[in-house]
Amino acid sequence: MSTEQLSAETTNVSIDVAALGEQLLGNWAAIRKEARALAGSEALRGTPGLSMDDHRDRVFAQLQELVNAKSVHRAFPKHLGGEDNHGGSIASFEELVTADPSLQIKAGVQWGLFGCAVLHLGTEEHHNKWLPGIMSLEIPGAFAMTEIGHGSDVASIGTTATYDVAAQEFVINTPFKAAWKEYLGNAGVHGKAAVVFAQLITKGVNHGVHAFYTDIRDENGFLPGVGGLDDGLKGGLNGIDNGRLHFDNVRIPRTHLLNRYGNVTEDGTYSSPIHSPGRRFFTMLGTLVQGRVSLDGAATAASKIALQIAVTYGNQRRQFNASSDTHEETIMDYQRHQRRLLPRLARTYASSFAHEELLEKFDGVFSGATDTDADRQDLETLAAALKPLSTWDALDTLQEAREACGGSGFIAENRFTALRADLDIYVTFEGDNNILLQLVGKRLLTDYGQEFRQLNAGVLARYVVKQAENVALHRTGLRSVGQFIADTGNERKSANFFKDEANQRALLTDRINTMVAEIADALRGVNPKDRAASAAAFNEKQDALIAAARAHGELLRWEAFTRALAKTPDAGTRTVLTWLRDIYALSLIEENLGWYLMNGRLSMQRARTLSGYINILLARVRPHAQDLVDAFGYGPEHLRATIANGGEAERQDEAQEYYRKLRASADAPLDEKVLIAREKAAKKMAHEPTAKK
Repeated sequence: MSTEQLSAETTNVSIDVAALGEQLLGNWAAIRKEARALAGSEALRGTPGLSMDDHRDRVFAQLQELVNAKSVHRAFPKHLGGEDNHGGSIASFEELVTADPSLQIKAGVQWGLFGCAVLHLGTEEHHNKWLPGIMSLEIPGAFAMTEIGHGSDVASIGTTATYDVAAQEFVINTPFKAAWKEYLGNAGVHGKAAVVFAQLITKGVNHGVHAFYTDIRDENGFLPGVGGLDDGLKGGLNGIDNGRLHFDNVRIPRTHLLNRYGNVTEDGTYSSPIHSPGRRFFTMLGTLVQGRVSLDGAATAASKIALQIAVTYGNQRRQFNASSDTHEETIMDYQRHQRRLLPRLARTYASSFAHEELLEKFDGVFSGATDTDADRQDLETLAAALKPLSTWDALDTLQEAREACGGSGFIAENRFTALRADLDIYVTFEGDNNILLQLVGKRLLTDYGQEFRQLNAGVLARYVVKQAENVALHRTGLRSVGQFIADTGNERKSANFFKDEANQRALLTDRINTMVAEIADALRGVNPKDRAASAAAFNEKQDALIAAARAHGELLRWEAFTRALAKTPDAGTRTVLTWLRDIYALSLIEENLGWYLMNGRLSMQRARTLSGYINILLARVRPHAQDLVDAFGYGPEHLRATIANGGEAERQDEAQEYYRKLRASADAPLDEKVLIAREKAAKKMAHEPTAKK
């Protein structure tokens, strides 16, 4: 494509930044705007360079600012002053990451984990007794689930709560050090109470993990039987007082069992509305999914902040005289810089649209509008698929954006290093990312198995034949040969193939389906009653399963992006977003090009044209890059990075003006290269024949 053609394609379209910004804000736009205004205020703004103790004190005081602004009540019942607005509550909390990630997580611990555990696992009696104090911050609390010995394996935690019939009390114990509760926000200093997860034992029967409201401190420190340690300085999020808790025969009233899903009567009889222990356990954990939902949104917001800073800087920073002796190029004009930032911009847009759909699903379940077992399972799977991708992406985007800004990106005032340190822990709390993707992979296998259980023998026979045909088609290269013949001598045909929405969907979907089918086929011959053999077989396929789950999450994002295009009314904006969507899809295919070639899904001809076509798309999007990041809607009070607040543009303008005046003056020094060229010309003239002179 010629420079003139490319210029015509990019200059004839424009983005309606305001409308795109509103679209990105989603269903809870008004709440997000309100939360952003609060997050950008001086009262909530993070202060670089504070000591750990000072940072903790500031963040705790900022929690009270949130209470005073009535920004923490939205998820709680209306009769207690709340709004029963679950989606709006998460949307509001996510925006706090722009103020200080420590504040966002500390608020999430207090109201999203501790408070919502009481809300969702307790009954109205518990709500009326404790939620007012939790909402007002009179009762700062911890969420005591994770143990040193069992991180993501909550079902195997060691802490016990044994019912004493005579006293009508539960006795909480941590029988060994590996059962200590660990990494708990608010446990180090501020927490007065905790929701403690423990194995409920009554009448000699262990009924599995349940939640118990437990007082842990008064004004004099830990209560009798409660002990703990402050985790101290961490790699990030040092405004949060993480710590450990342990319990030695701590007695709590029977009524402190949060008994929505399991109750113990005075005589020690256990009952539950959910008969299956496994289903009961997952139902209880499912009510706490908002942590993963909010992390997905906060991580996406952090990526937006990083890209808005880096792209703004890249549009202002000039370096090297590539096309002119007097005019330097902006670094965003270099293809390598576009390769570094624009695919990540596309990925962040995909993440943003997918998160909005996740939030809608969450709100539907928790508002009761779409609250079936299937809806809850879909919500849990969706959150488990998206949270790993967005949190990993945030670290990758922050690092690449930092490098793209050179030494300036390493200066603390430009925020990359602090955000990178704070977001690091997002990939392992509220579920380690690999464990979450394993859950998604198991769901894919389950759905795959259920699909085939519903088919009769004839359909299964046809499937086997079709699979054999597909192997012959892909693995022998017949499809690749067909693609080569179709595309021979015409790169435009290959480009048209890649930009076709149906082809993108087919390539992304086919990879997932093939990977899941191969894993299922490998596991099908194992006797499920042989636990050792089953575990060994599954372990052999664990990495492949996680890869399939990750690919599934990427497809979910692509589908959300594609649906968002249909909701974009402005034609110019839709055109640019389509290019951006294509960059996202084709970058995924490029990253996994080896798989597509080895499995015969793409010919060498098409594979060779892929990177070049991506570069064309990047060049198309480049003139719109600033509009795309400005649509994120973050102002200087949120970015708080000198290099994105006009400082770099002022320096560049000053330098350009200086050299312009210098060139126009009589005092401009002569460039040595010019002098050498003149001397060479003079020597050449001196040696030419006199006649020619």
